[in-house]
Amino acid sequence: MGFQRIVRFIPKGDESKILLGEPVDASVDVGLAVRDGKDVTVNVYSGTSVLAAGSPTGETAVIGRVLSPLARSEVGTIRCIGLNYKKHAEEAKMSIPDIPTLFLKPDTCLADPAPAPTIIPKHTIASDSADYESELAIVIGKEAKNVSEADALDYVLGYTACNDISSRASQFAQTQWCYSKGFDGACPIGPVLVAKEVIPDAGKLHLRGLKNGKVLQDSPLTDLIFSVQQIVSFVSAGTTLQPGTIIITGTPAGVGFAKKPQELLHDGDEFIVEILPHIGSLVNVMKNEE
Repeated sequence: MGFQRIVRFIPKGDESKILLGEPVDASVDVGLAVRDGKDVTVNVYSGTSVLAAGSPTGETAVIGRVLSPLARSEVGTIRCIGLNYKKHAEEAKMSIPDIPTLFLKPDTCLADPAPAPTIIPKHTIASDSADYESELAIVIGKEAKNVSEADALDYVLGYTACNDISSRASQFAQTQWCYSKGFDGACPIGPVLVAKEVIPDAGKLHLRGLKNGKVLQDSPLTDLIFSVQQIVSFVSAGTTLQPGTIIITGTPAGVGFAKKPQELLHDGDEFIVEILPHIGSLVNVMKNEE
């Protein structure tokens, strides 16, 4: 096996470089440590992409700014599964689907974790309808087409965290979700990509979503309607998934629009997607589009 937990980052003291590597402390929550201003030392790898990470160089560097594990040029169209948690379907008052519900995000949605801001578009500000969706993201490691459920994990490189930022006013005004979830920066992921070998059963993970420290989503992945294997098989049917393809797997109960009172996102809010063990915290700080 190559890497276990890899991070893509700009090193402290040299804004001209983008590096890959594994945190020296295998247990550190990279997102929280960077948020709190702590130094995170990384064993630098020789590669320039998580798709070909190379091997340890023997050098170390300290994270200055954490980036999305994948560059925009690597991901293509982002595949998204909607309504994939039983309790979320219940809170949305929708029937449990018989097959996965698929929608798409363009690569321009891909965004870095904090300190890069997560932008709330102007028209979403006007309707006061920005919402969060804490999700597990799958990253495909090799070309996949017509993959069986039994073989699906052979094509998975690893897992990370995602926030499927949504404009609810636009979503509820349309039957298609691509517009309401497809704005620039509406798919921050990271900060750590964890190899599938470290997480042999994604169903044993636990996901939480926290707004300004308040827990709003809290769910085991056993509540998934469709498993990672089912999702990869479904999305690859008749369709080539290139290496670097991101598949986000749906959000559990607790989204903001369903709360009473509602818990929507506003300028300055911090939202954390926490997936444990191994992945840790994706930290996003909201900023109104100017």
